[in-house]
Amino acid sequence: MKTRTHAMNIPRWSTRVLTVVCTAFLSVTTTPLSLVHAQDQTDGYKLPLPAVSEEPVQRGRYINVDGSDMYYIDQGEGGPVVFIHGNPTSSYLWRNVIPYVTVNARAVAPDLIGMGRSGKPDIKYSYDDHYRYLDGFIKALDLQDITFVVHDWGATLGFDCARLNPGRVKAIAFMEGVLPPAFPQPSYEAMGEQMGGMFRAMRDPVQGRQLVIDNHMFVEQVLPGFVNRALGEQAMAEYRAPYINPSAREPILAWPRQIPIGGEPAEVAARMEAIGNFMTETELPILLLYAEPGVVVPAQAVHWYTQNIKNIETAYVGQGLHFIQEDQPDAIGHALADWLRRQNH
Repeated sequence: MKTRTHAMNIPRWSTRVLTVVCTAFLSVTTTPLSLVHAQDQTDGYKLPLPAVSEEPVQRGRYINVDGSDMYYIDQGEGGPVVFIHGNPTSSYLWRNVIPYVTVNARAVAPDLIGMGRSGKPDIKYSYDDHYRYLDGFIKALDLQDITFVVHDWGATLGFDCARLNPGRVKAIAFMEGVLPPAFPQPSYEAMGEQMGGMFRAMRDPVQGRQLVIDNHMFVEQVLPGFVNRALGEQAMAEYRAPYINPSAREPILAWPRQIPIGGEPAEVAARMEAIGNFMTETELPILLLYAEPGVVVPAQAVHWYTQNIKNIETAYVGQGLHFIQEDQPDAIGHALADWLRRQNH
């Protein structure tokens, strides 16, 4: 029998997660990390660089949710497998994974409200806003017996949806999720001077906007910096397209301000604690896909999850950082397809 620890006990490795994130944020004024990774790959790299297609999938559809149009990819037939992205990406992130699912299932991949090709209503883009629109999207399509495939903040949303809709969700596959036990953090001080200062800056009304709105750091620095290969121009064009106008970048700024630190934002901290409890109690089949070295889910986190989630499997997909779909889509697709096949038999 597994010995479980409470989800809210913050492990020491969570400070490593924050160190890596902070390093990427600080790289705004230095050489883009993607160029460094590209150089590392060509210097003594023993295996061929992975060939990753940057062609988008066929055009998707729109559905009205609470007065705004939400864009989504909808391919294949069978039980719904719902892909949820995080910040600052879109359904485009899943383009090379979806084909592995559509052989035997229906793949549905929305763009979260305000992101990708979805509408940009005049809202705060709080966590609760995103959850409300995602919940509305799922209900508008009348999706039942859902298997979630989730990443980054999409993992938070997916686990939360499963927690609040026990009869609607049948399984969850997650990777590099913004989840317990790394979050919430007890205080800025607990995060260290540099990291705590960085997150304070993100919440500062002047510094935060300069970093994210003016410098566009999440798309121009963090995204390519957390991909092990050098993203090509086609991929970068796809990720930039929704945010050409600086006014469209408000959702990207809102996300880091939703990280619960010292109990704030209170509603997100409460949800994260509830998600942590749910993770240790649920009987749902769970698949954790992870890469080396990873960012939010390093090797130490894999151990925590396997000790604390009852019905969990893990799949190592190879070398990668945070946006592992851009480095290892085939390995993710194969592992996901095999797991789905076994869930349906």
